[in-house]
Amino acid sequence: MNRHFEAFDDNNNESRDGMTWVTCYVGLGSNLENELGSPVEHLQQAVETMQENEQIRLVRVSSFYASVPMGPQDQPDFVNAVASFETTLTAFELLSFCQSLEQQAKRARLRYWGERSLDVDILLYGDIGISEPQLTIPHAGLYERNFVLLPLRELAPELIISNKPITDYPPSNDWTGLKLLEPN
Repeated sequence: MNRHFEAFDDNNNESRDGMTWVTCYVGLGSNLENELGSPVEHLQQAVETMQENEQIRLVRVSSFYASVPMGPQDQPDFVNAVASFETTLTAFELLSFCQSLEQQAKRARLRYWGERSLDVDILLYGDIGISEPQLTIPHAGLYERNFVLLPLRELAPELIISNKPITDYPPSNDWTGLKLLEPN
């Protein structure tokens, strides 16, 4: 699978029909195989579904990274990536879409911070911040997680998050527990 799809413009744009397209970044993770596929296949299927959605355009995906689990260590390593795209979905509509991707992969929560077939988290939605019980943007763990910041930095090396360059967040330069996976 080619993981880089179209040229990407980090500016928010209005389309000819007057709809506003917002630049978004989502984190993808999987470490559980099921009858629908392997962790890599779960991420690939999520990206394909994003590309098929008429309210999402200009999808790009980072390389895939193997990462040690953040929670219990008696589970398989994760496969992580970050996808960037523009969307006309509201933040809460995007949350529902991300949850539907998880459901399509038959996500099961076996335990807190445990294994899962697919995890899709909204990292950034334009330049807005949201702090609601069901949605926090920027994502609450964004600033501490190298398995999110390194692939995000790969896609957007000049990105500014909360008035600070991505390169100023130490985990964006820390490869501890990470390994770049070869493209399939």
